[in-house]
Amino acid sequence: MKKLFYTFTLLLGFLAFTVPAYAAGPSVIDDADLFTEEEIQELTSLAATLNEQIKGEVFIYTNNENYSSAETFTDDFLRDKIGNDNNGAVLMINMTYRDYFFSTSGNMIDYLTERRLDEIEERVVNGLSSGDYFSGARAFLTLSSEYVEEGVPSGHYRIDRDTGKITYYKVLTPLEITLALIAAAIISLIVFFVIKSRYQLRSGGYRYPYTQKSALKISQKEDRLTNSFVTTRRIPRNNNSGGGGGRSGGGGSVTRSSGGGSFGGRGGKF
Repeated sequence: MKKLFYTFTLLLGFLAFTVPAYAAGPSVIDDADLFTEEEIQELTSLAATLNEQIKGEVFIYTNNENYSSAETFTDDFLRDKIGNDNNGAVLMINMTYRDYFFSTSGNMIDYLTERRLDEIEERVVNGLSSGDYFSGARAFLTLSSEYVEEGVPSGHYRIDRDTGKITYYKVLTPLEITLALIAAAIISLIVFFVIKSRYQLRSGGYRYPYTQKSALKISQKEDRLTNSFVTTRRIPRNNNSGGGGGRSGGGGSVTRSSGGGSFGGRGGKF
């Protein structure tokens, strides 16, 4: 028994070291020294609330790094923090090039649609351009939290920036869920009473002659796919801002492939 216990303990320890994990770190990484300690505390608190809402991690990342692409740099940062296709987002602020960039992953791609990013971008850029970096970062977190509370918009879709493929997502509203439950309950009751009335016997003692009336007939059935359709639309690249498809995505979310994962978001100068 002791040998089995020790073996089990060693196995757990081995798995703990071999299975990749993305440990939670600070939500505000202020390498460019743009915020005071009090501002970092407030931003961290706002990020913690948003993290709980999306069951993921969001970040504010300021830096003075050199890079060739703000998009790739920001996507790589987010992937290093949370992995591919997990729930999260980051606002990157670079003081060397005076770039900003939003990168979204997982459910944040669907919450922060192109139309919602319009408002977030306007509020963030207003703060960054005036030198009020704290208000810009706070606007990103507070507006994102509000949109998460509103939920994914009805009729939402994702557009792959490179292939133009459109994927639609059906979002059930509380009203639709309630009506569906009521309809299911009514149909179930109707079926129950119909079957009960049809099979309810007026006198007991009847036995169905299943041996005389039963029969088995096996036939071959073959299903064939005759047609399938994929809706596509080419989304022009936005080379000026380096963003993820710009505002051409309407109410949907423009996505891109990067390092094996899917990301959304956009960026520009301030």
